[in-house]
Amino acid sequence: MKYENLYQLICGRFHENFDLFGNTIEELLLSFACECTPEEINVMVAEIDRFKSDHAGNLDAAFEEKFGRQFNPTLWGHTTESFLDELKRLLLGETRNV
Repeated sequence: MKYENLYQLICGRFHENFDLFGNTIEELLLSFACECTPEEINVMVAEIDRFKSDHAGNLDAAFEEKFGRQFNPTLWGHTTESFLDELKRLLLGETRNV
């Protein structure tokens, strides 16, 4: 599956029962990242970059097609791009301290 790690993150944390893992994007991401190796985090960051690059002209539509049943970034106050950027920022920053 293409973007498997990104899919696992979104489907594993950003679903209807997300509050089992946290109430903010940061809490959800950190709960996921603490189960990952540094190599897996690097793969996730690369997948985010690749997803954005692969769908540069239609990022919102591609995200909705891939993840729309699980998660809508606008419900969390984000665009697709700002949500992916936030995931990447958190993966590269705070999760390095986990």
